Amino acid sequence: MDELNRKSVDDFKESPKQKIIVILENIRSMQNVGSVFRTADAFLIESIFLVGFTPRPPHRDIHKTALGATETVHWEYFETTTIALESIATKKYKIYAVEQVSESISLEKINDEVEDGIVLVFGNEVNGVEADTLLLCNGCVEIPQMGMKHSLNVSVATGIVLWEFTRRKLLQ
Repeated sequence: MDELNRKSVDDFKESPKQKIIVILENIRSMQNVGSVFRTADAFLIESIFLVGFTPRPPHRDIHKTALGATETVHWEYFETTTIALESIATKKYKIYAVEQVSESISLEKINDEVEDGIVLVFGNEVNGVEADTLLLCNGCVEIPQMGMKHSLNVSVATGIVLWEFTRRKLLQ
């Protein structure tokens, strides 16, 4: 492990995190949840909030794709996204839904920096982010897509968005 520069669980927990909170709102797939945990670990994300009927650890199917990341990444469960956002209201993070709506901002055009803190809300695989949640957001972020299909798996979308914010931090 040392030759690969991998952190131990203790090292991970003590490492400074990116001020990014990922909210998974009513995600159906345990594999998607596990994959997001693994991606959050890779990019040292502050926390994952699991909301609504999103499956939560411990579960064999989550662990299968998370590969231990449920033990490193801080996570909490909330009944609703409103309650989740109320729990961090004093942090004054900017809140963005990752959703295709008429007012969406293309991902590369988002100017907010992670240092100020950002919450990224990812919605249900079929229905997306709930309409009530969209009203609580500072805006919506859209991943540019050029093909015929204009949707991505939620775990893939999470990886793309988290990489974009991580890439920006690395370029500073």
